[in-house]
Amino acid sequence: MRILLVEDNADLADAIVRRMRRDGHAVDWQSDGIAAASVLRYQAFDLIVLDIGLPRLNGLGLLAGLRERGDATPVLMLTARDGIEDRVKALDAGADDYLSKPFDFREFEARCRALLRRHHGRAADAVQIGGLVFDAGAHRVTLDGEAIDLPNREFRLLEILIGRLGQAVAKDEIGNGLFGFDDEAGPNAIELYVGRLRKRLAAAPLRIVTVRGVGYLLEAADAGGNADG
Repeated sequence: MRILLVEDNADLADAIVRRMRRDGHAVDWQSDGIAAASVLRYQAFDLIVLDIGLPRLNGLGLLAGLRERGDATPVLMLTARDGIEDRVKALDAGADDYLSKPFDFREFEARCRALLRRHHGRAADAVQIGGLVFDAGAHRVTLDGEAIDLPNREFRLLEILIGRLGQAVAKDEIGNGLFGFDDEAGPNAIELYVGRLRKRLAAAPLRIVTVRGVGYLLEAADAGGNADG
């Protein structure tokens, strides 16, 4: 998933970025509110992790502008303030969740997963299709109880496609979910990861169909149509 982190504490930001990228997320980092607001005007994200105490434009101001223009991207607020008034202000401004510093990374990751689930219309981390179980919380895919070893990018690609099961997903949308601004992704990167994922899912009750001129579609193997590609 594509995540924007807006945090002016470089050490904390580095820890969050490394942790989330290790899990396969595409993460972009901005250290002040004005720069983040500029990025959000042209780039879509699945989740924004937003500090309140930012230089130039604080998190509440950035969030207010985001919601005023109808952007419903989930926002997890981070702050060193834990007073009830600050929590109320953040939630009233349009935040979806709130976490006080310092925090345990396990709780941080769980809250991020919950917001991403909600954003993509899933009620739980685990999705089952026939004998295949995709568990975002455990970062695990199993087929008839046996683990399928998926590297991070293939795991996140499957997450994107499962979230839109039976629907064509544009290549640009897939690229936005897999790669951040700092990632080196060649023109054939998406095709490469799709090819790798197809091989790893060869025995699964799913297939990835190429939709010419659009992108890719994940469907149950017994669905109609022919897999292409």
